[in-house]
Amino acid sequence: MGKMRKKADLPSKICATCGLPFTWRKKWERDWDNVRYCSDRCRGAKGSA
Repeated sequence: MGKMRKKADLPSKICATCGLPFTWRKKWERDWDNVRYCSDRCRGAKGSA
């Protein structure tokens, strides 16, 4: 098992659409370098804003 981390210790990024910060999630573990949007909603609205 991996070492537990505090949420404040996890990496974070700024969403390319809404500009809000979001933190690392387990489901993004393998693809964190390519994650640009905080949600499916922001990914869908990437062309309008």
